[in-house]
Amino acid sequence: MKTLLDLAQKLNRKKLTSRQLVEHCLSHIDNTDGEGKNVFISVFRERALSEADAADKARSESRHSSPFCGIPVSIKDLFDIAGQVTTAGSHVLDEQPPANHDATIVQRLRNAGFIIIGKTTMTEFAYSGLGINPHYGTPANPFERAIRHIPGGSSSGAAVSVSDNMAAAAIGTDTGGSTRIPAALCGLVGFKPTAERVPLDGCIPLSTSLDSIGPIANTVTCCAVLNAIMSGDSTMELAEYPQVGIRLGVLDGFVMENLDKDVANAYHQTLERLGKRGILTKTIHLPELENYNAHINKGSLLGGEAAAWHKPYLDSRKEFYDPWIHRRIESCLSFTAADYVETVARRRQCQIATAERTLGLDAIVMPTVPLPPIPIARLENDTEEARRSNLLYLRNTSTANALNAPAISIPCHKPDAAPVGFMLMGQTGEDKKLLSIAKSLEPIIRRQP
Repeated sequence: MKTLLDLAQKLNRKKLTSRQLVEHCLSHIDNTDGEGKNVFISVFRERALSEADAADKARSESRHSSPFCGIPVSIKDLFDIAGQVTTAGSHVLDEQPPANHDATIVQRLRNAGFIIIGKTTMTEFAYSGLGINPHYGTPANPFERAIRHIPGGSSSGAAVSVSDNMAAAAIGTDTGGSTRIPAALCGLVGFKPTAERVPLDGCIPLSTSLDSIGPIANTVTCCAVLNAIMSGDSTMELAEYPQVGIRLGVLDGFVMENLDKDVANAYHQTLERLGKRGILTKTIHLPELENYNAHINKGSLLGGEAAAWHKPYLDSRKEFYDPWIHRRIESCLSFTAADYVETVARRRQCQIATAERTLGLDAIVMPTVPLPPIPIARLENDTEEARRSNLLYLRNTSTANALNAPAISIPCHKPDAAPVGFMLMGQTGEDKKLLSIAKSLEPIIRRQP
């Protein structure tokens, strides 16, 4: 599918109607040979078509709310939509009442004219980076689809809805990498903002300290548009950022361990291309971040906060959980108040030290994930391999959540090769700067056919 800007231009020039666009997406969702049944938990067919007709009428009368009026997007089933039960990819919440109001980000998207075409599947309660869901199905990665590789998670359906032309873009969440991992594994762009920039009202939490809301789309600019709307920015345009003089810190250490050969090759070749274009790179080490990463492997904010939220359900609704998810959340009940206070303090120390060490750099770079997509069957049949793989997929992306830094993954693999993501991470609060840099570097990072 075209970018959001391309679609907006076609709509505004009357070369495309919103109804045609929505019908195009619905045809891909309905395709019995496709992944629609595994991608969407709910499809708002009639409402989407009705809103498309209204958008076409508004545009014909020059009263459309924004250039993007009438473009369909999907949202992860963590967000409230009035009149719908929010499932979080689980049956645990099936008996909960429907939401009274749209989540804030849903309201903002609707106010800008976007059409919510449906709610996408996800890892149950967003508690894995693999994207596997035994309740609603696991959408297969677009790469070598017949083999059925994992899409990445937890925003699995979000990514595949975009890769398979079921939506022009998707909204997910990111607590340890849940927009960037599926974006990297599906050959898309995924953005995680500084957590406070996008309101979490009407979103089921995983970790209140780490949760953020971000888009998955075809380009950096698409992500920037959606991020601006969701964060309430007055302008959607990114400032031009000259390539000459951009300074990148190339993170070494634990983020480079156990890299798949093809991931390593794609990453290093991308660094070479950047260097040839005059981008300044400097290898850096962040020992405080490495120490924090080792500490949270023994018990994390994410696990402790998730266990606290799930405590009322772990016994009373146990049979409705994916056993693997239930077991992992339940094990975090042993995370004590003292553990929590220590981890919060360590995280803050890590943030301060890392900010000092990276002063003068425009962004930090690393491979988004160390592995290519793995066949679903391999992980469904081996919980120990699923555990190991999950930790590896989350390892690099979770650094940005620990630092509360904005981060973006851009595809850097060769055409027809397994998808590989190149991650850029900025300073806390400097989201627009990072997006401007990412837009400037995107043509270099992406492999041209």
